[in-house]
Amino acid sequence: MRKQIIEYTSPLDALIDIVKQLNVYEIEYQMDSADFFAKYSRGETTDDEVFVEWAGNYQHYLALHEELESKLKDVA
Repeated sequence: MRKQIIEYTSPLDALIDIVKQLNVYEIEYQMDSADFFAKYSRGETTDDEVFVEWAGNYQHYLALHEELESKLKDVA
């Protein structure tokens, strides 16, 4: 599979795109990303490429969410 490099104009744009990607996985596998990631972290899933990508996307989501939350606290 060929990987793409996507550049975003803001962390918010990146977060929106990641949430859309996570939603696709959640619908396909009928599982919330947080629940999936907990199972993945415990080794309860296979290391299929799709699961590795899902886990990576979820970690990216968490990092972006934390970054935006921190910026919002600085504004308040």
